Amino acid sequence: MTKQVGFYPGSFDPITNGHLDVIERACRLVDKLIVGVGVHHSKSPLTTTEERFELLQQTTGPIAARNNTELELVTFDKLMVQAARDVGANIIVRGLRDTTDYNYEMQMVGMNAQMAPDQQTVFVPSSPHVRHISATLVRQIAQMDGDISAFVPAAVLKLLADKK
Repeated sequence: MTKQVGFYPGSFDPITNGHLDVIERACRLVDKLIVGVGVHHSKSPLTTTEERFELLQQTTGPIAARNNTELELVTFDKLMVQAARDVGANIIVRGLRDTTDYNYEMQMVGMNAQMAPDQQTVFVPSSPHVRHISATLVRQIAQMDGDISAFVPAAVLKLLADKK
C-alpha cells in the first residue's frame, strides 16, 4: 500500500485554532503530514517565519502523537505544487470555512491540476466551532490590541504578549 503523504500549506500568521483543527483532521487521513510555512518576502507578517515555525512545533506535536501520524514542518517560497512535489507529497490538504473559500480553492485546484496532475487536493471542512476564524481577521484584531484568546492557541498569545 502506498504511503499517503499530505502537504498542508499556509502562511500561519498567526497559527489559529482553525489551522489546528484542519491539522488534526488531516492527520486522520494521511500517514505523514507535512505542514508547509509559506514565506512571502513582499508581505509584512505579524510573526517571523522562525516564530511561526516554533509555534507550529509546539502546537502540532501533540496532535500528531494523538493521531499516530508522522508530522514534519518545512518552509517554502515557491509554488505550492512544487513545494509539495519537493517533499514527496501526493495529497495537498486545504481547509474550507465557507463558500468563499470553496470558490477560491476550486480555481486553485484547476490551476494546480494543470501544473501537477499527480497530486490530489483534499478539502477538509472546518469544524463548526472554528469555522468563523480567519488568520487575516485575527492578525487585524491583534494589531489593534484586541483580544484574540478565543481564536489562537496559548503559545501564540504568549509570543505576542512577549513582543509588546
